[in-house]
Amino acid sequence: MKRLHHGLRAGWLAATALTMVAPAAVLAQAPAGGDAAADAAPAAQADEIAPSAADEEEIIITGTSVGRPALDTPLAVTTIGDERLQKLSVSSQADILNTIPTIKADAGGGEVASNVFVAGLPSGGQYQFTPLMYDGMPIFSTFGLNSSAYDVYARNDLGIQRLEFVRGGVSNLFGPGSVAGLINYISTTGGPEHHGIAQLEWAERGRMRADFAVNGPAGGNLFYAFSGFVRTDEGPIRTGLPTEGFQLRGNLKYEFNSGRGSFTVFGQYIDDKTQFYLPIPLDGTTRNRVRGNDGKIVYSVQGPEAGRLGFNTPDGRFQTEITEGVTTKGGMVGLAFDNDFGGIGINGRVRYADYKHRFGLFSDGDGIINVPESLQGFLTNRGLGSLANASFTFADNGAAVPTDYLLFANRTTDRNRPATDFSAELNLTAKATTGAFQHNFTLGGFYANARARDVNVTSTYLAEFNNRPRLINLSVRNPNTGAVTIVSADGLLNAGAGYVNNRHQAERYAAYVADQIEAGRFSFDIGARVEHFVGDIRRERTATFVTDSATPNLAAALRDVIWGNDTFLTAKVDTTEWAVAAGALYRLSDNFSLYANASRGYFFPEIRSVTFNALGEAASYEGEIIKQASAGLKFDGGRFAGTLAGFYTKLDNRRQVLFVNDGAGGLTERVNLVGTESYGLEATALIRLFRNLRIEGNLTLQDHKYTDFDTTPANVGNELERQPNILYNAGLFYDDDRFDFSVFTNYTGDNFTAANNAIELDGFNVVNLDAGVKFPVRGVAIRAAINVFNLLESDATTEGSPRQDSSQSAGGAFFVGRPVLPRRITARLSIAF
Repeated sequence: MKRLHHGLRAGWLAATALTMVAPAAVLAQAPAGGDAAADAAPAAQADEIAPSAADEEEIIITGTSVGRPALDTPLAVTTIGDERLQKLSVSSQADILNTIPTIKADAGGGEVASNVFVAGLPSGGQYQFTPLMYDGMPIFSTFGLNSSAYDVYARNDLGIQRLEFVRGGVSNLFGPGSVAGLINYISTTGGPEHHGIAQLEWAERGRMRADFAVNGPAGGNLFYAFSGFVRTDEGPIRTGLPTEGFQLRGNLKYEFNSGRGSFTVFGQYIDDKTQFYLPIPLDGTTRNRVRGNDGKIVYSVQGPEAGRLGFNTPDGRFQTEITEGVTTKGGMVGLAFDNDFGGIGINGRVRYADYKHRFGLFSDGDGIINVPESLQGFLTNRGLGSLANASFTFADNGAAVPTDYLLFANRTTDRNRPATDFSAELNLTAKATTGAFQHNFTLGGFYANARARDVNVTSTYLAEFNNRPRLINLSVRNPNTGAVTIVSADGLLNAGAGYVNNRHQAERYAAYVADQIEAGRFSFDIGARVEHFVGDIRRERTATFVTDSATPNLAAALRDVIWGNDTFLTAKVDTTEWAVAAGALYRLSDNFSLYANASRGYFFPEIRSVTFNALGEAASYEGEIIKQASAGLKFDGGRFAGTLAGFYTKLDNRRQVLFVNDGAGGLTERVNLVGTESYGLEATALIRLFRNLRIEGNLTLQDHKYTDFDTTPANVGNELERQPNILYNAGLFYDDDRFDFSVFTNYTGDNFTAANNAIELDGFNVVNLDAGVKFPVRGVAIRAAINVFNLLESDATTEGSPRQDSSQSAGGAFFVGRPVLPRRITARLSIAF
């Protein structure tokens, strides 16, 4: 099952280094102690093996004022050290998160916008239940102002000390809060000695990347850390489109002379663009990749020719920027501080971010047919007559399209999404003793103000069915009158498929209190949070305009452009919700503990999910209530460490937002009001075969179902879409300080493409390999390594077509789905100094 998970260290397999075996790692997310506490002890290195937890206990700070060994902590935590992160960071956040128990993460879309699914909770993916944080500060404080995932705003680099995924316990009530879990990357900060690492990386399909990270003293009580990367890449899938950019991150930390606190300034700047891959037509029977018209395998249906798409609008000429892909330019600045005044402490964080973000999206079909068609089939499906009266030509050179070619009508959506975000957190901590009970209190508050625009322009185009397809023009002659109608001009089929212009703002005000209690062999956590949410909505209405006068004889679908009409629907929504959490742990011995925790929490509905009625009135806005419970055991006996736990989750009043076809070639955000219930088991294990050789793994079993589904009551009782019943990771790891080798697999079980449970995708394994050799040269440590992602070249399908959702069917010649990214071999040379 899942919820309960470790406190030790098992679970690596997928890089999940359990929180129990490494020496003194800490949870820097916790408000008490914050980053200063994290720096007080050496970071956990996932690849180091301690003899046993009894010899070297890992210290965890759960959100109050003192740290405790993992065996004394009534919550589930996964930590992944920097060395492990470097081996996992092949393509995206999903490659890392997919190795953590209870998380399913889809990496087939490329480097960004990973779809993250947690413990049987319903979502369209992204990070809807798990805030993504760096150094305890959220990348973006409020999800759902648009549909961009958190990971579009930042990339990992060598300046990351470790990852912590925290579930359960009172720590999830602090800061941005989420009882379902917090994903927190903790940056390296400087110390009394200078350290650095540089890495060069080469990979198949034109990848070259240079990383660096340096840290050390800057004089007196001031310390620095600075990291970044620059890269160019044709992508894990060659599309002929740019994937390139850079990022710089750093922090300056000042330690007070008293030794009781510190003040740290953080900063980040990013200018990066990459491609995002949506589902493509696959073989209808095997669901493997197929060959295009040129006989070559189709890995993607996007290409440079789409950059030619453009048309006239009421606001002037629109020219797509789809070939730029997912582009983010901007950065953030943050402050973190803490101080201990002898039993009374204060700590906090503040962060401001401003990003110019665009998300170019190639869809998975035209929203009507959605699969490749023959030339005559394209005409017949649209009532355009026979091939004898049609002229299909390539837009680039005017040559006739061979009659045996397949066509694929597809869409592009240009999304302009600039965003700003401000968040702040302040905590007071205190210690007290009452009889046999030692109390550690935390009283805190959180504020956030986020703004985002969402301007979307969707166009349909006609192309051949190939990798990097060429655009196709089509004109049809009326056999009776001889009149010619241009159906596709320069590849453009429908300029007016969709238009959106939204502006959303959200403010959050939260207060929370908690007590961490120690009493002999017992440990207790109790806490509560109350939060008020205010949302501001502004959405432009649309109208149909005839604007493409440059080509007056285009088909009606091309001439009629849907565009904004300068009038807006506006509304303010607000609600207040509360959460409570409690946990208890009993330590049977020095290496064996039992624990349990339970919580009642909430999520605020995504602002983009608020609908309007015919009178322009906004729908009601109420919190989505989640109730959770877990119980289990933690054990570390030297050669063996493991955890076993059961969990239960119930979610009510969830406004599920799906980005689906509107039936007329456009796209819409459909909102379902749903309830879900899930329960399961989670287990982790680590077996130390020899000092330098170990086996690690984790297993999640879950059963989940819909308990409410307002738009489709027939779905009640069905399993959640895209949520498997089984997940596991398993691997073999060797490291003798000279040679290191690891081979590990991640398994995702069978799962359904949509809530109607009509189409099931088979489970699959993705096997990864990493091997290296280390050697010293003139006082520096060099590691030469090779990494192979998807070693066995799995051609599995990670999802169907979310745009088609429950209307997708199987059994035809083609099935639209997103495959696992293909095998990629990477060579790395790193120098530590």
